[in-house]
Amino acid sequence: MKKKQVEKQIEKKESNLVKTSLPSRGRTFEGIVTRKFPKRIAIEFERTIYIQKYERFAKTKTRIHARLPDELADQIQIGDLVQVRECRPLSKIIHFIVVKKIKSAEKKQ
Repeated sequence: MKKKQVEKQIEKKESNLVKTSLPSRGRTFEGIVTRKFPKRIAIEFERTIYIQKYERFAKTKTRIHARLPDELADQIQIGDLVQVRECRPLSKIIHFIVVKKIKSAEKKQ
């Protein structure tokens, strides 16, 4: 009984992910889309880094360029929260691929 429930949960999680011919591996990040191009996006997220000299923490922003699959091209807009996963180098700056959209951008009124 428990195996079937676990398998169903795994299938649901995998169904949310985009099926591409490009294999992914390694690290996974979540970030906000800052720029959108025809075949790629730029995401940005914050990290806290410990500075040993000053015994303090500092916030730094990291920007990553990711390949945008055709299936998600019309769904993702600037300001959305997306998940990206590492893959083989696709170009000089693109080493990640968009896996799924987590949350839509908040509408400003």
